[in-house]
Amino acid sequence: MPKIQSIDPNEVRKPGFVEFKPIPVNQYQKSVADEKGNFTNDEFKAIYHDMALIREFETMLNLIKTKGEYNGTPYNHPGPAHLSIGQESAAVGMAWTLSVDDFIFGSHRSHGEILAKGMSAIHKLDDKQLLDIMENFFDGAIYEIVKEGFDGSVKELARRFLVYGTLAEIFARKTGFNRGLGGSMHAFFTPFGVYPNNAIVGGSGDIAVGAALYKKVNRKPGLVVANIGDASMACGPVWEGITFAAMDQFRELWEGDMQGGLPVIINIMNNQYGMGGQTSGETMGYDIAARIGAGVNPDQMHAERVDGYNPLAVIDAYKRKRKVLEDKKGPVLLDVLTYRYSGHSPSDASSYRTKEEVEAWEQHDCIRSFGEQMIEAGVALQSDLDSINEHIRSLVNDMFLKSIDDKISPRMENAEVIGDMMFSNGSVDSFSDAEPEVLLPIEENPRVKKIANKERFAFDNEGKPFSKMKQYQLRDGIFEAIIDRFYKDASLVAYGEECRDWGGAFAVYNGLTESLPYNRLFNSPISEASIVGTAIGYAMCGGRVIPEIMYCDFIGRAGDEIFNQLPKWQAMSGNVLKMPVVVRVSVGSKYGAQHSQDLTSLVAHIPGIKVCFPATPYDAKGLMNAALQGTDPVIFFESQRIYDIGEQFHKSGVPTGYYEVQMGEPDVKRAGEDITFLTVGFTLYQALKAADLLKEKYGMSAEVIDARSLVPFNYEKVVESVKKTGKIIIAGDATTRGSFLNEFATNISQLAFDYLDAPVCVLGSRNWITPAYELEESFFPQPGWFLDMIHERIQPLKDYIPGQNFTDGELIKRSKKGV
Repeated sequence: MPKIQSIDPNEVRKPGFVEFKPIPVNQYQKSVADEKGNFTNDEFKAIYHDMALIREFETMLNLIKTKGEYNGTPYNHPGPAHLSIGQESAAVGMAWTLSVDDFIFGSHRSHGEILAKGMSAIHKLDDKQLLDIMENFFDGAIYEIVKEGFDGSVKELARRFLVYGTLAEIFARKTGFNRGLGGSMHAFFTPFGVYPNNAIVGGSGDIAVGAALYKKVNRKPGLVVANIGDASMACGPVWEGITFAAMDQFRELWEGDMQGGLPVIINIMNNQYGMGGQTSGETMGYDIAARIGAGVNPDQMHAERVDGYNPLAVIDAYKRKRKVLEDKKGPVLLDVLTYRYSGHSPSDASSYRTKEEVEAWEQHDCIRSFGEQMIEAGVALQSDLDSINEHIRSLVNDMFLKSIDDKISPRMENAEVIGDMMFSNGSVDSFSDAEPEVLLPIEENPRVKKIANKERFAFDNEGKPFSKMKQYQLRDGIFEAIIDRFYKDASLVAYGEECRDWGGAFAVYNGLTESLPYNRLFNSPISEASIVGTAIGYAMCGGRVIPEIMYCDFIGRAGDEIFNQLPKWQAMSGNVLKMPVVVRVSVGSKYGAQHSQDLTSLVAHIPGIKVCFPATPYDAKGLMNAALQGTDPVIFFESQRIYDIGEQFHKSGVPTGYYEVQMGEPDVKRAGEDITFLTVGFTLYQALKAADLLKEKYGMSAEVIDARSLVPFNYEKVVESVKKTGKIIIAGDATTRGSFLNEFATNISQLAFDYLDAPVCVLGSRNWITPAYELEESFFPQPGWFLDMIHERIQPLKDYIPGQNFTDGELIKRSKKGV
């Protein structure tokens, strides 16, 4: 809660009523004849052309899926094809007024939106601009294919480029817009303002809002459209995205030219079905989807229903809503009524609706009715429409033949290339050429000045520790890396549930509020999906962002964003996109089962995410610097138990200047000869205590290695240690079953098999709920547990009485019980 806003009980307790304004429904009722003064004959024909192009393109896909051929040419496409036949006017109307500076995001059913937005760009760009895009995209690979044997205009060539690039992508050809790695449900083409379509229903709901945030914060032109289906209004990312987009602070707390709403339109492509469920009357309760806007903010999101079977109605709505966004009064909700003739996919027999219903909608067919209006209004002859359709059939057929020709359009010869695309491994000082917007010089920041007086090594010359207040702490290391980047990269923003005035629940951000305006550091709704989802959209568009998840336990609330979105888009885009997102995640204790879990293993399991877990101030600062210099998504775990730990290993202290710790490189914190301890996170300090006990009582010397990162990870240093010691315990706070500790163990067992004198041992937490603080010593690995495991599983310790039972019998017993 910002201190400048006060909640007056005398005001909020007054009686009254919440009043709603009427929501327009299908108010636009004009025809082609009515609009002849606002469109040229060529523009009417172009609208018809774009709708007919989408229809033929998807008819071709439908024939391939259902009959295995198109125009007599056989082809087998085993992949998906979610078709929007019947929805063409909604797509073309949406895209008609948009420029390449306006971005659209879509769903699994977005072939039509790609083509509509692509054609809109082709209509608006001049020949030089189009040639520049085609010649430079993937070094002209697609351009060279579509211009071969073609002798027409640049705009006609661009149409071939658009249709071919989209189709080759659908058919998994490396000459597709995303090298065949996105496919039907994920295809996009950013030079035309077409941003990723999303196979997860509602997946674009929060990502598109992040794109709008990027445009606002970085003062970029254009608006953003989230094309989502009516059924997605039941999905969390959509609701959380809307909530984020409608935050009061944009109007009330952001200042100067930053004040005002986000430039985003939530565009519901309302085809009235979701899978086999009918949204109005069965699976939803809104009756008319535009009603939803009334519950979001006093502006009711400027919501209205538009007749999506009339492209002119949609065009009119977009002209009006653009003015709303230009006046900084977004977000906007449009309920665009439409209908899909085809099923959810070609395998769907539409058994949930009647033949009569489909035929009734076909009687209103948007393309045929628009063509009839054009003829009646005298803007086109039937021969004109026939010519357009013939040209389209020829275009689609030609591009179809090119896209299935293995010589012209090969698939990726070596799938191992995908591995090289999982991470971009870039190094970028700043994603913006602008001067970073700050409120005071960094040297005048109160936290910076306070840290300057701290001891950057934990011990004095006599080896005595400085007081906690005097020590440079792990949280200081993270802060220094982050504030340094804020003063370097104008695109950088950070947000979470308690990031601004509070300074973060664990004081990492204390001092940032004094240096940064609201548009760079702000509090978000308590909606983890939108925190991460908007960060993804922000990064997709070219910015760097630090979303914060206050407790590790809450990553499940952002599960789709962390597991399905964040890690996949770099590779699915064919490396067109970068994903410079550093998600800070705090790993707790003391707060019980839902606030004290180490879920690092869940994240490390997902390909495409870098995962680190520093345990010292030196490593925290160095790893955060590396994460913020990079171009890949990073989940940055931080243990609450050691935010206040001082630097115990680098005797020269944590450097005041910039440095990086390379991700994936473990670090030997203490050299030893007899056994190796590999640790993750806080467990480093338990291992060091165990090493002391082992040395003191049994004369054994333990080498303690801090993993620092989980993904990537270089095993060489660990293997060298095991060659020397012959024995290893791998320890961390994650529950043992399914833990990434076992991944370490498996690989080390194979890599160091010839040098092991005992089994590789894994020491994790118990497979229970995390108990209350008073019982945590029975749950998390303790120093004595290391000795217990050595005694039971590696080598007996003389006269030792173990506290924990790590025998084979106990292991079998616990496994039988599932604990």
